[in-house]
Amino acid sequence: MIRAVAAAFAFLATVASAQAPEPDSYRMDEYRAPVPETLAGATVLTPTEAHDLWTSGAAFVDVLPRAPKPANLPEGTIWREKPRHSIPGSVWLPNVGYGAIALETDAYFRSGLEAATKGDRDAPLVLFCLDECWMSWNAAKRALEYGYTSVYWLPEGTDGWSFEDYPTEVIEPAPPVD
Repeated sequence: MIRAVAAAFAFLATVASAQAPEPDSYRMDEYRAPVPETLAGATVLTPTEAHDLWTSGAAFVDVLPRAPKPANLPEGTIWREKPRHSIPGSVWLPNVGYGAIALETDAYFRSGLEAATKGDRDAPLVLFCLDECWMSWNAAKRALEYGYTSVYWLPEGTDGWSFEDYPTEVIEPAPPVD
């Protein structure tokens, strides 16, 4: 009996810690959930490996979404954007990691990647968000589809980066495309 209970607990612990399987397409909802261990065509990084790329000058792109200012705030309401503490030198392209994006968001993402890599689609390109954030997985997959060849994905995002006590700085979103 004790063996059966122990086996059941071991099985449940394995299931609870299992990573999500890599889907065929983009994740369309529940963006804060366990992510896959892989992304076909990309290199998955630990925070330490990301730090090594950061020190070598790779392009880093933060895709954490940013909520828009509500249009119906009462007059006189003070709206303060939450500051984004990110990897120094990163380009912040919010809202590009959703499963489906508008044409203008697609153009924003493409121009942001172009600027981050200085037009070199073979340059190392690291995409990230937070830990267990599908936004970065979707964005890295999209970058591969755009033709970027050295795509790196940091699934632990700034949470893992900060846990390792690497530096962060407050960044602002890249301006939209005209």
